[in-house]
Amino acid sequence: MAKEFSRTQRVGDQMQRELADLIQREIKDPRLGMTTVNEVRVSKDLSYADVYVTILNTANLEDESAADESIEILKNAAGFLRSELGHRIKLRVMPHLRFHYDRTLVQGRRISTLIDQARARDEAGNKGDRPVEE
Repeated sequence: MAKEFSRTQRVGDQMQRELADLIQREIKDPRLGMTTVNEVRVSKDLSYADVYVTILNTANLEDESAADESIEILKNAAGFLRSELGHRIKLRVMPHLRFHYDRTLVQGRRISTLIDQARARDEAGNKGDRPVEE
């Protein structure tokens, strides 16, 4: 029977759960927005972990400066987070954390807006073409 998940996926899932808890409860920086850990991708040799986060309570989701500031805060706290993960997860070597802003929420909203606009144009253009039903 084949394994359903590789070790790196299991480690990444555990790190995602623990990082979400640590960021919510332990980082007290008021500049850090409400942060959601979307995914953690761990390298095969467990030396690095790419952490993809979304910052939710910015006034404008397209505002890159607020997201960049939050990523910088997380990068500065990476050593603390790594040591806390070391206490919670028993690994011989804890991966170095690299934080990235996950733009999928912004891109999804943009695509949804484009679809709505295209539908509105189609409906406006087809109103004169429809036959009148009696």
